[in-house]
Amino acid sequence: MNDEAVREALHSDARLVIIEAPAGCGKTHQGAEYARQVGGATKGRLLILTHTHAACSMFADRTKGVGSRLEIRTIDSVIGQVAAAYHSGLGIPSNPAVWARQHNDGHAKLAVKVVTLLKNYPMITATLARRYPVVVCDEHQDSSGDQHAFAVAMLEQGSKLRIFADPMQNIFKKDNIEGVCAPYDWEELKGEADRFATLDVPHRWRNGCPELGEWTLRVREALKSGGKVNLKEGLPRSVIVVIAENAAQRNLEYRITGSHRKPVDNFESAQSSLLVLTRYNDTARSLRAFFNRRIQLWEGHTRGALENLTDAVASANGDPGDLAAAVVEFLGKVGKGFSRSGFGDRLEQEAREGCARDCRGKPATLQELARFIVSEPNHHGISKLLRRLFELKNDDATFREIEMDCHREFWDAVAIGGFASMEDGLAEITRRRTYSRPKPSDKAISIIHKAKGLECDSAIVIPCDARTFKDTKESRCLLYVAISRARRRLMLVVSRDAPSPLLVLP
Repeated sequence: MNDEAVREALHSDARLVIIEAPAGCGKTHQGAEYARQVGGATKGRLLILTHTHAACSMFADRTKGVGSRLEIRTIDSVIGQVAAAYHSGLGIPSNPAVWARQHNDGHAKLAVKVVTLLKNYPMITATLARRYPVVVCDEHQDSSGDQHAFAVAMLEQGSKLRIFADPMQNIFKKDNIEGVCAPYDWEELKGEADRFATLDVPHRWRNGCPELGEWTLRVREALKSGGKVNLKEGLPRSVIVVIAENAAQRNLEYRITGSHRKPVDNFESAQSSLLVLTRYNDTARSLRAFFNRRIQLWEGHTRGALENLTDAVASANGDPGDLAAAVVEFLGKVGKGFSRSGFGDRLEQEAREGCARDCRGKPATLQELARFIVSEPNHHGISKLLRRLFELKNDDATFREIEMDCHREFWDAVAIGGFASMEDGLAEITRRRTYSRPKPSDKAISIIHKAKGLECDSAIVIPCDARTFKDTKESRCLLYVAISRARRRLMLVVSRDAPSPLLVLP
């Protein structure tokens, strides 16, 4: 269906419009254009609901100048806002984000509570619908049953819904918790729509490699229909296939040696805009070393290690030993080299003993670090410890092998020391990150989940093997998302010894 037909469906009087939107086919352009044209002419505000902060950033870039008549939010944040307004009735604290963080599947459970509230008190949804008479739901394939029910509740109270989705980009696992609304069925939803249309023009590649765009759409159809990606024939010239075997001994690490890695290094060094994409966090951190730490990790919006540190500090109740243990755990998650055997056990021991021993050399330096949290057994002491550790990494050969892979998360932990409480600091730093809408470096290593919504000139998908891409629906979607990020050039690093069943190798 051509773009004009999709545009006409969006601007129609239909209450529920569904658009199937493959990657790179103009979904953000169509959604943003609709928001710009309709937002200023609608009573109330037009609401764009996304599932990732990367998508929020993309829409913000495309809708500059619309002003206060447009809101761009993640669906979790809107659900959290409703929960905050009615927290007493829901039986949760006034800060739903803290509650969600402290419970397994917290955001999913919060959505259950809010949707139940809306069903019991439809006047709340009616108020939302008056405030947001038009709602654009982005990447709706990522919606859980309750998130979908939240949007449908607004439709039932008068909001127009414009839903964009691509079932082949459904890569986030849905929480399976008691009381959750049943997941919606895409085909049934299409049947319920007043208007349905499909985007099928590969705009992302128009100023890059159009041949790559057409091939990517063929890849989507092959994976969607249960077939394989043919790397043996019909490849665009901009797609490079490298056969290399993983020589790493540790689980999920990655290393190739000798002549096999040369084409990968040559490709990387020749690019100015590059995403190195892999499936697992451990592999992504291993790839930092593989590229000699020249390429930063894309950390995305979430700060899981910092959130865990915040909770551990609250649980420690000012005990220096427990605080030291929390710091060691944090450093293990955001970097490498600060091992328990080499540093952590002695740091924790010094903190528990009050730094009372006489010692020299490395133990004395660890005692110096521990003294920060003995003197200030709270987040202020932790902040000072981390800042001093970074200085030691640069100045002391004993600490030189310590690396901070999650650079931004480490410095967020340092910055929290400037706030009265750690919870206040975490909330404010999260708010700043939300509204500053950070983007990855020109070259970045990312897991595929965090790269969703991003695009780049070139991409390396590594490794394309049986462990990373099994013959499952989830793996098919992950492979498609990874392949569809690059506008100009794509490299696939595949294994012949452990080939992915989704690929036909040359």
